[in-house]
Amino acid sequence: MRPRYVPQRGINLDYLMWLFTRISGLGIVLIAIGIVMMVYTGFNYVTTEKVVDLGPIEINAEKSHNVQWPPIVGLVLIVGGIAVIALNRKRSIL
Repeated sequence: MRPRYVPQRGINLDYLMWLFTRISGLGIVLIAIGIVMMVYTGFNYVTTEKVVDLGPIEINAEKSHNVQWPPIVGLVLIVGGIAVIALNRKRSIL
């Protein structure tokens, strides 16, 4: 359960520790998504479209769609994840 943040004098260490673990987890997720996006640079999916509908007669056509992205997007996510983790560790040291 998420600790409730109650403003008070000083620093609420429980809340800060909870926040830092969430931010570190976000960095790990960004790195993992970046690696997947560098390995798989796209995917295909197929939709079915109705071409003719004359009473009991139906003719359908399958249409293939490509979704592509450049591998640099994965690299940017990896660098962003590393930066989030590095900044999180730098803050936790201070």
